[in-house]
Amino acid sequence: MRCRKCGQRAAINMRHHRLSLCSTHFKEWLIDQTQRFIEKYQMFTPSDRLLVAVSGGKDSLSLWDILWRLGYQTVGLYIDLGINGGIHYSARSRQCALQFAEERGLELDIYDLRSEIGRDLPDLADENRRGKEKPCSTCGLVKRYVMNRSAMKQGYDALVTAHNLDDEAAILLANTLDWSLEHLSRGLPVMPAGAGFAKKVKPFCRISERESAAYSILRGIEYMEDECPYSAGSKQLFFKHHLNEWEDEMPGVKLRFYKNYLKAMEAGAFPARQDSAEILSLQQCGVCGQPTTADGLCVFCRMTARK
Repeated sequence: MRCRKCGQRAAINMRHHRLSLCSTHFKEWLIDQTQRFIEKYQMFTPSDRLLVAVSGGKDSLSLWDILWRLGYQTVGLYIDLGINGGIHYSARSRQCALQFAEERGLELDIYDLRSEIGRDLPDLADENRRGKEKPCSTCGLVKRYVMNRSAMKQGYDALVTAHNLDDEAAILLANTLDWSLEHLSRGLPVMPAGAGFAKKVKPFCRISERESAAYSILRGIEYMEDECPYSAGSKQLFFKHHLNEWEDEMPGVKLRFYKNYLKAMEAGAFPARQDSAEILSLQQCGVCGQPTTADGLCVFCRMTARK
């Protein structure tokens, strides 16, 4: 297998693109593709200040590396949830993020959940009835809250997450099976700012997990390889597994699924994420000031107020 551009030995073969590339040309290709999607979906400009959510994993560190190489103004945000699971998951992930930032002279903000509220995620999951059944739901709530509050409080122009094509396709499949119109309206590459919410963008929305992994390996990026201990049995991993089986049989099915969803959104297939009624119903949390549909405190503040 040879590189399409130079004829050297290929480092990766992307069947859905009918493209084989060597290490050098693949890294260049992925950077170009990322920039292409940033421009195509009008995510941000070189003058914008970006808050990049980093987990210490391959996707977020690869994306941050590409944005850095493209010259964008970025600051990383790592949320330490205090997850151990017998593998010191959070501590090791945090070290990967710190090492990455130090090697490149980048700024990394760290939000330590235990330092901020006196408990870590396992504590909150045990206290939260829903969290006992699905710790991931509590984790998602915490991360969404912290990321939005950090982006809004510090005045960033956009919150950047490393959701890749596999993530988007799996979430889209789950929401389609449930016909969850509210959630189906939220899968766009860009969610505009408004009503107390920061602008959210996903530059890797059309980049596969395999491609971001290859980039991190070829760039020599050290990342957290282990899955979160709470992810075992998750629906998203279940859907990813079966989508990968379909991809093996029909190369490009994930990309086609997501691109056709975007076309459906452009055609008005699903309602907008925030219609006027929803915006009018939002209030400010009495403690943190973040938007909430509840009277008094937002869900995060109610959850963390429990003893």
